[in-house]
Amino acid sequence: MPTPQNVHSESLFLPAAWPSDREVPLRRRTISNVSHHQSNDSWVVLTPDELQIGEIYDWCVHRSGGAIVLFSGTARDHAEGRDDVSLLEYEAYEEHVEPRLEAIVEEMRNLWPDILKVVIAHRTGPLEIGESSVVVAVSSPHRPEAFEAARFGIDTLKATVPIWKREVWRDGEDWGLAAQDIRDVPSTEQNPERSL
Repeated sequence: MPTPQNVHSESLFLPAAWPSDREVPLRRRTISNVSHHQSNDSWVVLTPDELQIGEIYDWCVHRSGGAIVLFSGTARDHAEGRDDVSLLEYEAYEEHVEPRLEAIVEEMRNLWPDILKVVIAHRTGPLEIGESSVVVAVSSPHRPEAFEAARFGIDTLKATVPIWKREVWRDGEDWGLAAQDIRDVPSTEQNPERSL
């Protein structure tokens, strides 16, 4: 796995998808800059390397845990209006990814204080169909918290982390159509009535 790297964030306002009128060539390469942070109970990573599902699951095991929920988003062979997708490529605004992933983990712990371990990992670069692009894993004493926290983690990542997807299909290639505007990670500290 990658070695730790400190990354700092500043305000970020980005569109979720590249403007459709701007031509951007699909780069077939891996991104050499990797963001990674691991502590005793949290692990966030942005990497061009294959996500090791078994390693992530094993890392989440905790002696006080009664549940591990692991979500893995995989590259599929179709997208809205695009049949025969053959390749996905993820690009990230790398210096902003780790701070946002850490903010998601922090908010997960605010909302579900009993969760034990959390992993959020995302791929960059080209992915073949069937490969895992993102993993969110949560261990907790009981299953409801693990399911809820994992769902919050992936939903919030999709809405707040500056990672974009290009799709290659039979008739062309372009940015994914299901993108949304990037927003800030919600916080119970800013909105106390949101807490559970």
